[in-house]
Amino acid sequence: MILALYILVALAGIANLCLELKRDLMMFQQNSYRPDRYRRWLSESGDSTSVQRLCAIFIFLLLITPFCSHNAGMLIGGSFFVLNTWTLAKKKYKKPLVMTARASRIYITALFLAVIVAGIIACIYGIGVNAHIYALCEALLFSYCISHVLILAANMLLSPVEKRITNGYINDARRRLEDMPGLKIIGITGSYGKTSTKHYLYRILSEQYETLMTPGSYNTTLGVVRTIRELLKPYHEVFIVEMGAKQPDDIAEICRLVHPHKGIITAVGPQHLESFKTIECVRDTKFELADAIPSDGLVLVNNDFEMIAGREVDNTVCLRYAIRNTEGADYIARDIVYGSDGTDFTVIRTADGQALNLHTRLLGEANISDILAAVAMAMTMGVPDDRIVYAVSRIEHVEHRLSVKKFPGGLTIIDDAFNSNPVGSAMALDVLAAMPVGGRVLVTPGMVELGVEQEDLNKEFGRHAAGSADYIIVVSKTNREAILAGINEAGFDKDRLFVTDTFAQAQALITTGKIPAKVILYENDLPDTFK
Repeated sequence: MILALYILVALAGIANLCLELKRDLMMFQQNSYRPDRYRRWLSESGDSTSVQRLCAIFIFLLLITPFCSHNAGMLIGGSFFVLNTWTLAKKKYKKPLVMTARASRIYITALFLAVIVAGIIACIYGIGVNAHIYALCEALLFSYCISHVLILAANMLLSPVEKRITNGYINDARRRLEDMPGLKIIGITGSYGKTSTKHYLYRILSEQYETLMTPGSYNTTLGVVRTIRELLKPYHEVFIVEMGAKQPDDIAEICRLVHPHKGIITAVGPQHLESFKTIECVRDTKFELADAIPSDGLVLVNNDFEMIAGREVDNTVCLRYAIRNTEGADYIARDIVYGSDGTDFTVIRTADGQALNLHTRLLGEANISDILAAVAMAMTMGVPDDRIVYAVSRIEHVEHRLSVKKFPGGLTIIDDAFNSNPVGSAMALDVLAAMPVGGRVLVTPGMVELGVEQEDLNKEFGRHAAGSADYIIVVSKTNREAILAGINEAGFDKDRLFVTDTFAQAQALITTGKIPAKVILYENDLPDTFK
């Protein structure tokens, strides 16, 4: 009977460790498999000193003392294993672990290291089956406490293997591109707006060319490599490559792979300042795309951003587009009129005065700016005007990027939940402000990865929100104090201000009727790495 109980406790401990390693691997994956970012997340989140982990440390120390009997220790340890396994099993994540080949290798290696730790402790503990199982449970507790270390150690051990595999994939992608010398490659980057611009350009160019774009957020070197190896076909004529960056040389690395002939730089702003440190470093990294364009190529840059407008490009043809800072711009959007069915506006090519009257279902200046960039690029590539007009009229909302959906009963959802930034969030608030007064609801956790400016920018966001919404729900703890400070400074009615820890709790306030919502703006949704 005692032996059976010991075995059950050990099995619960194994299940607990397996689930915890999966959760740790998920967070490592969300930090792009970068040990430095993962360690920074551990430091900022306090995950390594969570209540569960501190309990595990306490129980481990209790079990190794001579004052705790084996039976009592197994009862205490088993209770922890069962409760924590249940908690981990039922927990839901916004961005669950994707068990890719690399993730599988790291997970298996981490489990192997845990087995080695458990085996050593179990073998040296003492004599007898029960004693070995007791030691195994101690080892499982110890491995749980150092699960982050196991993941990092597994990644380090696999580094030579991963490097060789990665180089093989990159070389294969490079060979595939070399076999398609006529392929037109367009790079798109920017602090924000690049994904929307990619989608809009894809929709327009597809009227004239067989076009491929990098899917989803495949905007890293390996994401581009995967797109080339899995999706690029010999019949494709245009390849649109979204280029993201978390540090200098990220965009240059992608350019060295694909060698773009044309490019678009949508914005330079205080995004990812935690890693870039200065806005000048952000600008220089984004302009790695412009610097990589050959002399017979073309780069389009957004003149509405001061950091872009003041940056010269002399290695290739540089054309500028703008909505507000139109002086010296080659393509401008004007006569912008918002309506219930979308937006009417005119694109002017200043060189010859050519005008295109366009209609889109989309709202917001950010969307019009991104469409302007796509239209300008399409014009330079010879897409006929009538096809541009048709394509723009058929452009669909990009999911979670200021998309508007209407529901029965008069409820409107404005979904701007992906990757919020200071410019985009301000435009989203302006769209909310234009809605009928009385039932305008903002649900937001604020903005992240803004470095030393994060508190001030979220405070300003709170002030802006106070003048745009009738009800505000501040979600999560990350930016709570800064947003509330801005809201309160603006004199917002505290009876219409709510604070929740999760989006589910915010949703409950609306569905239960505590907030009479007519229009709901979801502005940003932080990933699992933020609380």
